[in-house]
Amino acid sequence: MLEAIDLTKRYEDNELALDGLTVRVEPGEIFCMFGANGAGKTTTINLFLNFIPPTSGTALIEGIDVAKDPLKAKRHVSFVSENVTLYGNFTAIQNLDYFSKLAGKRNLAKKDYAEVLERVGLQTEAFDRRVKNFSKGMRQKLGIAIALVKDAPNVLLDEPTSGLDPQSGREFLEILVQMRDQGKSVFMSTHDIFRAKLIADRIGFMRKGRLVMLKTVAELAHADLTDLYIQYMEEPPVQPPAAPAGM
Repeated sequence: MLEAIDLTKRYEDNELALDGLTVRVEPGEIFCMFGANGAGKTTTINLFLNFIPPTSGTALIEGIDVAKDPLKAKRHVSFVSENVTLYGNFTAIQNLDYFSKLAGKRNLAKKDYAEVLERVGLQTEAFDRRVKNFSKGMRQKLGIAIALVKDAPNVLLDEPTSGLDPQSGREFLEILVQMRDQGKSVFMSTHDIFRAKLIADRIGFMRKGRLVMLKTVAELAHADLTDLYIQYMEEPPVQPPAAPAGM
């Protein structure tokens, strides 16, 4: 389970990047968060991963306070970013082997890695190629494979479909559904409204660090998410000051 309790982040320049976020992602649930750039989506993920400290509030992974016990918390989460960090001089298999061992998975063989890479749609001839020659989409698939191998009960995804072609994107959604069916908590930051509506259980909209809408997909069944998104992203109109009495 992933849970934010009144989670707030104010940077040194006084920018309020996240303002009192309270949300819980249950086991067996896919939660998709939308918002414009700078809305607070990536800040939320960075706080869950302890990349940055909160100004106030709490981020919990499996009930573990991330700020107080980050190493223990990270054992229970996998992460796929928009720009996956890999070792360019390693092959796909070598990267997968390195990161799986780092996650404590030491009983896997090359055939196990090959099966995972096939599952995410990486072409067989790329398994033993150096990653520095990979396209962005290929790197993204390898990042997803690393998350699968770790097999953590919680998954954080920051724009994971970036760089994926339509077929690969569809295959990735199928993997997320499988994760949910295995009881994992999945938190995904995305701009991909169409794909998210196909798999999400709940959807949230962020604007200027605040969660301005949170609904189940069932509640949004007949809504146009694009129109709804535009509506919630618009600034509320500034009300003119009230005229003095008697005028």
